[in-house]
Amino acid sequence: MHDSMGEIDIPVDALYGAQTARAIKNFPVSGQTLPRNFIRALLLAKLAAAEANTELKLLDRSTYLAIAEAVQTLLADPHLMRHFPVDIFQTGSGTSTNMNANEVLATLVSQKLSKEISPNDVINMGQSSNDIIPSCVHISALLALEHTLQPSLKLLIDTISNKAEELDADIKTGRTHLMDAMPVRFSQVLEGWASQLVQCQQLITAIRPALSALAQGGTAVGTGVNTHADFSRVFCEKLSLLTRMQFHPADNLFSRIASHDTAVALSGQLKTTAVAIMKISNDLRWMNSGPLAGLGEIELQALQPGSSIMPGKVNPVIPEAACMVAAQVMGNDTAITVGGQSGNFELNVMQPLIAANLLQSIEILANVSRLLANKAIANFSVNRQQIAATLSRNPILVTALTPKVGYETAAKIVKQAYQQHRPIIDVAAELTELSQQELTELLNPERLTHGGF
Repeated sequence: MHDSMGEIDIPVDALYGAQTARAIKNFPVSGQTLPRNFIRALLLAKLAAAEANTELKLLDRSTYLAIAEAVQTLLADPHLMRHFPVDIFQTGSGTSTNMNANEVLATLVSQKLSKEISPNDVINMGQSSNDIIPSCVHISALLALEHTLQPSLKLLIDTISNKAEELDADIKTGRTHLMDAMPVRFSQVLEGWASQLVQCQQLITAIRPALSALAQGGTAVGTGVNTHADFSRVFCEKLSLLTRMQFHPADNLFSRIASHDTAVALSGQLKTTAVAIMKISNDLRWMNSGPLAGLGEIELQALQPGSSIMPGKVNPVIPEAACMVAAQVMGNDTAITVGGQSGNFELNVMQPLIAANLLQSIEILANVSRLLANKAIANFSVNRQQIAATLSRNPILVTALTPKVGYETAAKIVKQAYQQHRPIIDVAAELTELSQQELTELLNPERLTHGGF
C-alpha cells in the first residue's frame, strides 16, 4: 500500500492503511493502545462529522450511510481494539490515531460502496487531528464520567450513608495524630467519609460544562481553514443526539487546540477523589488492624487467604487495592499536568498521554469505588466488645470535666489514670468533689458525641 511518503507493507487482513502501518513501525514503545472509550468517542465523532457534512451538502447521502454503518459495525465489535493498534506514545497531536480511524472507516466504506474512498478527503472532511483529538478527549471523558464514575461514586456514598445509619448507636474512641481522642459515633465517622465524597462528586460535576465545549471546527490551528463555517455548530448538534449528552463549540477554538486546561482541571478533581478514597481506605485498614495486636474495632469481610506462609491470616485486600488505585491516579495527574503545559504555540503535543491517563483515572476510580462499596463498606462488622473496652479506659474522656475542674486538675487525673491503668471515673472521684452521679453523667460517651456543655 502507498501513501504520500511511498510504499509500505501492511497485513492482508488489516482494515487500516499505510499511515497506521508507519505508526506501528515508528512507535514500538509500550504495547499499550489508547483506551477503548477514547476510540469509541473518536468513531462517534467521525459519524457526527459525516452527518454534519451531509447536512451541509458536502457529502453525498450514500457515503454518509456507509460511514454510519461502518461506525456501528465497529462499535458492536467485541474485538474493536484490534483495528486500532497504535501505541499511546506516538506523535503528540494524536495524528496517527486519527488517521488509523480514517483508514479503517475508509476501508469499510470502500468495501460497502465498491469504490475507493479517501481517508483524508472523505472520512476526515472538515477535520484535522488538531481539533478532533482534543475534542475526543472531552467527549470520552464526559461520557466516562456520566456512565461509570458518577454512578460508582453515588453507589459508594449511598452505601456509606446506609452503613452510618445502621451503626448510629455504636460509639468508639476517636483519634487525632493516631492517638486517643474524644469519642465519636461510627455514624459520625462514616458521614464524614460520605461528605468527602459528595464534595468530590460536586467538584467533578462542576467541570462538566467545560468538558462539553469542543475544539471541533478549529482544524489545524484554530482558524477553521478548509471547513464549512457552520460545521462546528452542526457537528455538536449531531454528536449531542448520538450521545444523548449536550456538546457545543468552544467560545475560542484556539485555546482548546493549544491547551488542555479543562483536562488538567478534571484530573485535579480526580486526584482529590483519590485522596478521599485513600483516606477512607486507610481508616478501614487501621480499624480492622489486629485482630489481637491492632485496634480490632471492625472486621472486614474475609475474601482470600492473606499469606502464603501464615495459615489463617486474612488481610484488608480491598482497601489496599483502593490505596494503589489512589496512588496511580495521583501519578496520572502529574503526567497530565506535564502534558497540559506542553501546549507549544498553537498545539498541545502530549494529547495521547493526556487522554490515556485521564480515562484510566476515571475507569479505575469507578471500579474501585464499587469494590469498596460492595466488598468493604456494606458488610464490615463492628467489634462491640473491643470498642466498649477501649472507650471505658480512654483517659481523654477527662476533657468533659475541664469546664468543672479546670485544665490542670483534669491533666492530673489523666496522668494518674495512665500511670495506674485505672478508669478516669475512679480517679476523678478521688481527686475532685464531683459526685458519682455527676461524673457518670459528664463522662457518658454518648453525651460527649453531641458536643456542647
